[in-house]
Amino acid sequence: MIFYAIEVMAPLLLAGLGGLFAELAGVLNIALEGMMLAGAFAAIVTASMTGSIFAGMLGGLLAGLLLAYLFYFVGIRMRANIFIVGLAINLLAAGTIPFLSSAMFGTKGVLRLPNVPRMPGLFVGVETGFPLLDQVLFGHSFGVYLTVPAVLLAGLVLRRTAFGLRLRSTGKNPETLRAVGLNPDHYRRAALLISGMGAGLAGSLLALRLGVYLPNVSAGRGWIALVTIYLGYKRPVGVLIAALCFALAEGVSVAAQGVLQIPGTLLLSLPYVLTVIAMIVYSAMRRVAPSDS
Repeated sequence: MIFYAIEVMAPLLLAGLGGLFAELAGVLNIALEGMMLAGAFAAIVTASMTGSIFAGMLGGLLAGLLLAYLFYFVGIRMRANIFIVGLAINLLAAGTIPFLSSAMFGTKGVLRLPNVPRMPGLFVGVETGFPLLDQVLFGHSFGVYLTVPAVLLAGLVLRRTAFGLRLRSTGKNPETLRAVGLNPDHYRRAALLISGMGAGLAGSLLALRLGVYLPNVSAGRGWIALVTIYLGYKRPVGVLIAALCFALAEGVSVAAQGVLQIPGTLLLSLPYVLTVIAMIVYSAMRRVAPSDS
């Protein structure tokens, strides 16, 4: 269960970290779900064409980047309603991918393409003598080992660089940037592009770990990634902890199937039920906090 949860955590965390940049710049990227779907589809197609996992990951990243730029252009540049634009991008991805899959490969269902390499596990066979620690550290797919550097890099950029300071100022007080001759929209664009790359890369991990593209492979993980941003108090380490909690909930729901006398569909809904409960608790804590101070 621990091993499975770590694998599930990686895409959630990468999408959550990407969404964190957008959130700190004052833009709620509710299109993470669509960007993950696009990243998953592009990753499988690119990996099939090149025979390379890394090319597939790059293809997924670029697909997320493309949708993120669309989000910026319509939502920020053209001043359209951010929520409508985000929902439209989610619907665009959900509707366009089956069309492209049918037109290019003759199927709207599971897409199995030749020459798609499976993402191998790293450090397979390495043991410390502590089984639980082994499940946490060894044998995971390549994407899992990107998560710790990603958290460290996000924290470094947001807290220790001029870019990070200006990006956070964009979300808190954009007039400060304008006063020194900087355009907040430039930082909103950068933040959205980073969020698109994170979501696209997350989608590529979902697909390449399986070696196929499944319809709705993101399965609401883009929305859960959004929740991790708030439960993590808009900090990279907090997003990591929140993503791990949701991943453990999914691991429990999968492990409990066939053991508990509970319908499998009900067990599989556990992470999403937890998402709703977590947001209710988060909202309640935010309302109580001001009165306590």
